[in-house]
Amino acid sequence: MYLLRIVVAPDKFKGSLSAPEVARHLAAGLTSMGGGIDVVCVPVADGGEGTLDAALGAGYQELTVAVTGPTGQPLAASFGIRGRRAVIEMALASGLAVLPAGVPKARAATSRGTGELIRAALGNGCRDIVLGIGGSASTDGGAGLLAALGVRFLDADERTLPDGGVHLNRLARVDLSGLDPRVAQARFVLASDVGNPLLGERGAAAVFGPQKGASAQDVAELESALTRLADILGREAQAPDAATSPGSGAAGGVGYAALAVLGAERRPGIDVVLDLTELRAKLRGASLVVTGEGSLDGQSLEGKAPLGVASAAREAGIPVWAVCGRSLLTERELGQAGLDRVFALADLEHDPALCMDEAAALTRQTGALIAAELLR
Repeated sequence: MYLLRIVVAPDKFKGSLSAPEVARHLAAGLTSMGGGIDVVCVPVADGGEGTLDAALGAGYQELTVAVTGPTGQPLAASFGIRGRRAVIEMALASGLAVLPAGVPKARAATSRGTGELIRAALGNGCRDIVLGIGGSASTDGGAGLLAALGVRFLDADERTLPDGGVHLNRLARVDLSGLDPRVAQARFVLASDVGNPLLGERGAAAVFGPQKGASAQDVAELESALTRLADILGREAQAPDAATSPGSGAAGGVGYAALAVLGAERRPGIDVVLDLTELRAKLRGASLVVTGEGSLDGQSLEGKAPLGVASAAREAGIPVWAVCGRSLLTERELGQAGLDRVFALADLEHDPALCMDEAAALTRQTGALIAAELLR
């Protein structure tokens, strides 16, 4: 008979372990002390990278299709499906992580592969589509995504523009007549915590372009291209305010395309993931929740996954312990975040490189330490 029911709901340890791996190693440690502990694993994410893993952990079926990668090369990318709902993670089709040899192409990178995943989801009967849009490699205003769904971006000679944000400087007309009619039958949710607008000093090119390899000159050209896109597409789609809407600058402007043309609803990423994983229902009867991520720091306080988990656990009156690679938060900040205890792998292995290399074993060890405390 189990004495304790523990819900293990971590995000990934970036650079070391995926969220399902963190959950699995913690569970192995927690159950290594013998009977008495029942573990329920619910890997989570903040709506960006790892969102598909969270969905698959919640029972979604994985489908893999061939898409156009961020620089035009073919790529195999997966999405999740359950009933009429699909979960699409942009990073897997159009992300920095899938750039060939990791070389950024800030001017020419495209979001087309993400649109191809949407098309595949529609083809599989999905009409409720979640877009997790973190980690993108492109700054094309979502033009590639829309092109994959049948929208045409034309120059002054009525020729189709090549993929890539910089080419939008030659945009003369957007033809929406070929937009996949299934889009109008679908509901889109944009899982994103990025509140930046499409344009300006807080916009997609200025803020995120340099992270994608854009030089100062590239940023200026991309800003000009996105301005032209917003003017022409905003008029054609009858969405003049979409470019200034919070979140339109997310993922190099994919947020803009989703808001202006797909009619997407923007929601905080962790809220979307908590719904996908049905975490709140799984908390019933739990004695403890264990969450965490690679680094608990100032960014964690801005709505990252562990805080979302902690908030849900607090609502249910369940204590929350965190496991992380390292913690840079003060005791006061941890308390404000709703974290009652923190266990850092760095306390077991002080060498940062070794800590990352041996994260799996250290996570299992931490799970065993937690179990020993709970069962004594």
